[in-house]
Amino acid sequence: MALVENISPLKLGRDIDHKCVECTFDVITNAEGEKFLQLDTYGSSERQLQGKKSQSLRLSPNALQQLKQIIQAHNL
Repeated sequence: MALVENISPLKLGRDIDHKCVECTFDVITNAEGEKFLQLDTYGSSERQLQGKKSQSLRLSPNALQQLKQIIQAHNL
C-alpha cells in the first residue's frame, strides 16, 4: 500500500493505453479523526490470479484537498 501525502504535476511523454480494472474505495478515519480515501484496484481479466487486489492507494487529507483542486482547475 502507498500513502499519498502530496500530488505533484508531471507531464507524461506519451499516452499509453491502459486495461480496465475493477476499483473499490473506502473512507478510513484514523485515531485522530483524520479521514483518508483508500482506492484498491484488482487484476485485469488477463491476470493469472483474477480478482486479487493489485494496488492500494491511500490519500491523506492534504492529498485529497490537492486532488479536489486539480479536478476543479482542469474541469474534470
